[in-house]
Amino acid sequence: MGRSSVVAELSHPAIQRVVDAAARKGIPLDIQLMPETTHTAEEAAAAVEADLGQIVKSLVFVAPRSEGRLALIICLVSGRNQADIDLLNAVTGEVAIRRATAREARELTGFSIGGIPPLGYGRDVRILMDPDLCQYQWIWAAAGTDTAVFKVAPRVLQMLSNAVVAPFSQAPWSRAAAAPAVEPRLQFEAGARA
Repeated sequence: MGRSSVVAELSHPAIQRVVDAAARKGIPLDIQLMPETTHTAEEAAAAVEADLGQIVKSLVFVAPRSEGRLALIICLVSGRNQADIDLLNAVTGEVAIRRATAREARELTGFSIGGIPPLGYGRDVRILMDPDLCQYQWIWAAAGTDTAVFKVAPRVLQMLSNAVVAPFSQAPWSRAAAAPAVEPRLQFEAGARA
């Protein structure tokens, strides 16, 4: 990527909104451009040479309001975890939260999926942060496009995004681990008939 294309990319309006939002709170962001888009947290972790848990997934959820309006909820989730709708309902006091569609996410945040940052929305947004992100010295978040990221300390990200740290996520393996395990050999023997 040539210098002029890097400058052009860094001046992208979506990236500039994120940089400006952080600057209003006195925090300069060092935006880094990746050579290509990353579609998964695993790809993002590999691109920035970080642990999967250090990747911040900005997931967009909505809760219905009267007259067909939708309340916006952004969940900042560790790359190792998944948002749990039941926990999210309990933490927020909502009863019908659902994942936003790609169109809703774009219309409500002003950013496209893959580049949704943890700040810079230009409207009131309820933001929750996964406590697992707080265990790292540095975490990586999208900066407005699917090729721009920034590195930040978890507490600084919490301050920048006005996030509330809350237990709304769990590792994907934790549900399976909660189910009683049956040793495969015993299961086979129990089902076998002579």
